Amino acid sequence: MPFSQSCENNKWPILNILKRVFTEPALILEIGTGTGQHAELFARELPHLQWQPTDRPGEHELCQQRLQEAQLPNVARPLPLDVLDPEWPVSGADGAFSANTLHIMGWDGVEALFAGLGRRLPHGGCFCVYGPFNEQGRFTSDSNARFHEHLQSQDPAMGIRDIDDLKTLGEGTGLILREQCPMPANNQLLIWERR
Repeated sequence: MPFSQSCENNKWPILNILKRVFTEPALILEIGTGTGQHAELFARELPHLQWQPTDRPGEHELCQQRLQEAQLPNVARPLPLDVLDPEWPVSGADGAFSANTLHIMGWDGVEALFAGLGRRLPHGGCFCVYGPFNEQGRFTSDSNARFHEHLQSQDPAMGIRDIDDLKTLGEGTGLILREQCPMPANNQLLIWERR
């Protein structure tokens, strides 16, 4: 079964934030479900949420075995979602979550993600995104700087995103940064709210 050690390390700290953000019954769209470790834990621990896993076409079934074995009634079948395709497989959601995706997708993908969520989240709906981020044009740690160099060596379109750039992008799509939550291993969880 596919397994990610980083998901295993960060899922409980992320859950502690999600518990206070998503307090009401809601449909949550997960972008980039990957192995499904987050989806499994969050759906089990937050049974008032309906969880919709998605990932890039061809990778969206990576989590299927784990989620089938978990047999959670509040997790839907994973859907293929290419953020660059204007036609998403869901017309709307009450909230959204994504982990370790913004530094993997190109900037055009980040723009498309924010635009797509800006069209699909209701006013007051939250988008929680976890990962490493730069602040004011600077890396927050030496390890993040090395990670950025590694990403760029694989694909120059990849790389750690700056929070100021994301704020500017969000303002244009109706997503306002509500809170920055420091997380272990030089990561953050950013909470965006649809205005």
